[in-house]
Amino acid sequence: MRLTVVTFNYLKKYAQREIAKATGVSVYKPFQGRWRDVRKKRWYYDENRPWTDAAKAANAPMKRQHHRLLEPISNEDWSIFKGDRVEILTGTDKGKMGIVSCVIKERNWVFVEGLNCKYKWVNKSATSPGAMVKTEKPLSITTEVALVDPSDGKGSEVQWRFTEEGDKVRVSVRTGRIIPMSRVAEDETEDMVSRSGYIEQDCDTKEKELQKVTFKPILSTFDEDILKQLDIKDDRKRVQKYWY
Repeated sequence: MRLTVVTFNYLKKYAQREIAKATGVSVYKPFQGRWRDVRKKRWYYDENRPWTDAAKAANAPMKRQHHRLLEPISNEDWSIFKGDRVEILTGTDKGKMGIVSCVIKERNWVFVEGLNCKYKWVNKSATSPGAMVKTEKPLSITTEVALVDPSDGKGSEVQWRFTEEGDKVRVSVRTGRIIPMSRVAEDETEDMVSRSGYIEQDCDTKEKELQKVTFKPILSTFDEDILKQLDIKDDRKRVQKYWY
């Protein structure tokens, strides 16, 4: 169980470590007699993950960033995932529908395949016409996209509700129909690993070991629990204690 917890939290700790390296500087505290890392600026999140070279280049020490305050969305309230079909509400592609290809929860962003794109000429010179590069731009999950209701094919607000069996599902506010999760979102884990394509390693904790119940809570003290497990009967009465 311990190995599984460490494995699941490894990517999160690795990302935090990479962010600290790029945004921190080591300074010496003479009174404390040691070196300490001090954060000098905030990390700028974009479509690149913190451990990639592109993200480190965007957060170079001498590069100035303009941070915008965003209303944070908790994981419990996040309603759009990778593989969902959404409708764009603003811009030149307003009214068009597409599939979510990337989600950046730190910025409340989603990227839609082939929509809301920016075109830019690269390598253009007097002797070469260059090439036009198409880049997908992010969309805000709160105001610029809406999840498509499969019952009528239109964008709708969604809410998280519970079924009679206790399952948490997304429900369209307009029609009351359940919007199922995409296969891509169900197959992808928090550390961006595909469950179907993952090959189990020898060091992995087995599923039957994870499901094994190793602790049963009981209303007894530690001493009473040990005596019960060892089948020891203790008829002695405890001395009454007084706390002042």
